[in-house]
Amino acid sequence: LRDEGAVDRALDGVDTVFHLGGIVGNGQSMVELRLYADVNVVGTATLLEAIARRRADVKKLVVASSMVVYGDGAYGCAVHGEITRAPPREPARLARGAFEPTCPRCGADLAPLPTREDHPLAPTSGYGVCKRDQEELSLIVGRAYGVPTIALRFLNTYGSRQALANPYTGVCAIMAMRFLLGKAPTIFEDGGQLRDPIHVSDVVAATMAAGSAGPAADYQAINVGAGRPTSVLGMAEALARAIGADIVPDVTGEFRRGDIRHCFADTSRAREILGFEARVSFEEGARELAAWAAHEAPEDRTEAANAELRRAGLIG
Repeated sequence: LRDEGAVDRALDGVDTVFHLGGIVGNGQSMVELRLYADVNVVGTATLLEAIARRRADVKKLVVASSMVVYGDGAYGCAVHGEITRAPPREPARLARGAFEPTCPRCGADLAPLPTREDHPLAPTSGYGVCKRDQEELSLIVGRAYGVPTIALRFLNTYGSRQALANPYTGVCAIMAMRFLLGKAPTIFEDGGQLRDPIHVSDVVAATMAAGSAGPAADYQAINVGAGRPTSVLGMAEALARAIGADIVPDVTGEFRRGDIRHCFADTSRAREILGFEARVSFEEGARELAAWAAHEAPEDRTEAANAELRRAGLIG
C-alpha cells in the first residue's frame, strides 16, 4: 500500500477501486503509532495520488472506514435527552467499576442509542484517528478530482477467513480462538459493552452495493452494521455454544485506555441509499465462524498482546 509503483500498477485498467487495505487494532495502535499512521494514512495518500493521476479512468472509489471514527457512540439522558457527545470516561470511575458514561449536566448514567452518520467524530485511539483521517482524505480528494467516493463505516466485522492468530483483529475472532484452544477468553470491564457484529458476507454485499450505487451515495459516509446491539459477553456465550465449548469467559473488571463503552449503528442511510440491510443473525454467523475455525490451527498471542499493553500502562 505504501509502494507507489505497486499501487500505480494495480490501477491498470481499473474503473472502480475498493480500498480495503490497512492495519487494524485499537490497542496496538497506541503502542505503534508511527506504523499505524504510515500504513493507514500515508498508504491511503499514496493510493489517492495514484487515483488523481488516473482520474479520467477511475469512476468510483469505495473506502473502508470504521466505527472507530466515532469513539463512543450516541447516548441519551432520561432527563436531558440525546447527548451530542458523551464526556470521556474518567479512569478513577472505571477503576471503581463504574463503566457507563454519564450525563454532563446531571451526572446520571447515559443510555446508548443507535449512532447516526452525523454523530461527532471523536476517536479514542491512534487507530481511530488514522481511520478518520483516511476517510476524510478520501472524501476530500475524491470530490476535488471529481471521482465519486463513498466511505463505508464498518461496524464489528467477523466471519470465516478472519486472522485468528492476530490478537488485534476483532473481538469475535479472539474469543473464538480462545474457545477452540480450550481457554477462557478475557473480557474487560463487565462484559456489558454493546457492539454491532456484522457478518463478513453482509459486509461484502454492502461493499458491492456501494460500488454500483447511484449519485445519491457520492461523497457520503455510510454505516455498515446489523443495527442489532449485542453485548460482548453475549457474543462470547453465543460463540461458546456454536463451538461447543463448556468454558466460562474470564470477565476481569479491568479496563483498557482507548476502549469505548457502547457503539451500534443506525442503519437507515444504508437502507435508503444502498438498498442494503444485513441478513445474517449473530447466532447464524457464529455457527459459520465456528465451522470454519474448527479446521484452523490458531496460535494464541492474546496474552503477549495484553502484556504489551500492561507494560505501556494501557490496562487498568
